[in-house]
Amino acid sequence: MEIERIKINGIPAILYGSNSDKLYLFVHGKMSNKEEAAEFAKIATERGFQVLSFDLPEHGDRKNEKYLCTVQNGVNDLSVIGSYIQKYWKNISLYACSLGAYFSLIAYENMYFDHCLFVSPILDMERLIKNMMKWSNVDENLLKEKRAIPTAFGEVLSWDYFCYVKEHPIDKWKNLTSILYGSADNLTERCVLDQFVNRFNCDVEILDGGEHYFHTKDQIDVQKKWIVKCLSIQ
Repeated sequence: MEIERIKINGIPAILYGSNSDKLYLFVHGKMSNKEEAAEFAKIATERGFQVLSFDLPEHGDRKNEKYLCTVQNGVNDLSVIGSYIQKYWKNISLYACSLGAYFSLIAYENMYFDHCLFVSPILDMERLIKNMMKWSNVDENLLKEKRAIPTAFGEVLSWDYFCYVKEHPIDKWKNLTSILYGSADNLTERCVLDQFVNRFNCDVEILDGGEHYFHTKDQIDVQKKWIVKCLSIQ
């Protein structure tokens, strides 16, 4: 498999596969990096796709940058990448995980993809932030006053982030979308998934007992089989 490391407006990226007019854009989740696309790329390149992955802010080769992984910066970077790939590829699909899926839903609401694959997507960030506020006994008034509040579980609640999320609800998505979801996902509740699937007519596969982060051998095997099945219909 051919691998080329490139930079797109300063954003570190990897392009997998030989020349093709078919591309999968891979958007990783939190605590990951562009190299996570390697296993997906093995499957996709065998089926004639190229795969482009890149580091989100504060991830991978960008860990030491002062450019933070906020929703604003993440959406900005996805927009930059989106403009780039539309110049060089005709048939574009999207694979996005967790936070990467949420950023994609905002950044690409007006972009057409042949097929979108979401793994454990964050589908309602406002609800998730409100849940984290409950877990930390923080209300909106306190968050507005403090602007940023660290939590015991490693996240920082941000008033600016929260306001942006409320101002940019996910109310538009026209792309053919398949979702892989774990029934024990503690970040995207089942009712949130069902509402999104029904609203945007998505195909969904639910892994019984699967968590938000697929990490066991059985979970990873299910994920690979799902990817093969989804790519086989393109």
